[in-house]
Amino acid sequence: MRLKIAASLGLFLFALAGASYAPYQPLATSVAAQAKQAPIFEVDPYWPKPLPNHWVLGSTIGLSVDAQDHVWIVHRPGTVEDNLKAADLKVGVCCKVAPDVVHFDAAGNVVGSWGGAGQGYEWPESNHGITVDSKGDVWLGGNGNTDTHILKFDKAGKFLLQMGKQGTHNGSNDLENYWRAAKIYEDPAANEMYIADGYGNRRVMVIDRETGKYKRHWGAYGTKPDDVKVPPYQTGQAPSKHFNTVHCANVSKDGLVYVCDRVNDRIQVFQKDGTFVKEVFIDTHTLRSGSVWDMTFSRDPQQTYIYMANGVDEKISILLRSTLEVLTSFGDGGRQPGQFFGVHNLDTDSRGNLYATETYTGARIQRFLYKGVGPVTKANQGVLWPQTK
Repeated sequence: MRLKIAASLGLFLFALAGASYAPYQPLATSVAAQAKQAPIFEVDPYWPKPLPNHWVLGSTIGLSVDAQDHVWIVHRPGTVEDNLKAADLKVGVCCKVAPDVVHFDAAGNVVGSWGGAGQGYEWPESNHGITVDSKGDVWLGGNGNTDTHILKFDKAGKFLLQMGKQGTHNGSNDLENYWRAAKIYEDPAANEMYIADGYGNRRVMVIDRETGKYKRHWGAYGTKPDDVKVPPYQTGQAPSKHFNTVHCANVSKDGLVYVCDRVNDRIQVFQKDGTFVKEVFIDTHTLRSGSVWDMTFSRDPQQTYIYMANGVDEKISILLRSTLEVLTSFGDGGRQPGQFFGVHNLDTDSRGNLYATETYTGARIQRFLYKGVGPVTKANQGVLWPQTK
């Protein structure tokens, strides 16, 4: 009898211990469950691997994960301070500025690099945004004062197409040129690219993926944009009728366009023809450069969640896409793994891992490992340090 009791107790304790270390469950399917839980991440301090050739990065201003789970970044070589490029200045051996575009494999090894001025195209004055489309071509924008164009290359850096002429623009209704475009996003089903044309102009612009030809554009609330002077955002003011730094325009699988209206602290949602659907304001205490810096979708088929970067508060928020409710957030300011200085761009790989780049002197990329979905226990989780085993 005692043996049976002991055995039963042992099985119970084993089951209880096993429950504590059970694998995370996959994404929930019911809305009620979704509202109580969110994806779980922890920072991967071992990704990427050290750059080769004594390379260092400047402001890391664009990010894209391709169909092979390879990770692409674009940075600003001119922002690397002199103390970090002694080899380039021929006053020491460390270090050298990396090429503008750097390509990592899934393990974090550098497998390619290119960029800069070349024959037949005009390289941006200030790099901003990189997108690898479903055909493997690489799109680049720029937010310098003369950056009124976007570029398309193949993966090896061979020039394919320039849309717009550098230094020429005629405002937010110019159908041939851009002005300080922030990011490019693909809608592969429609063979279209969405341009967040957004630092100088105040619009979303849609073009043909193959030819670069104009198809349509719109401003805030789906109206025709104009370029009247817009005052800086202030907490509690009436919602602006105009975009103020269109920093992303991402298309979901169910045909909605989510626009980062960065300085206005809001997300506006549209149908693909520009019809306004709804808006939500996020972190409305955030002044200066705003709260909605970039977004990407979770990798489940329903794209249940949105991950949103706030480079002023130095955090990433997790939103329930159906309601745009903020479920939780993580991150803090600093230089250690899991902290941020100017968290700027986000993307995910096929396993659900989340990648984040940092601008200013943050100047790096980090990976956050996806650990499934679990209960929301904190509004802000702080730094997602790896769990001890």
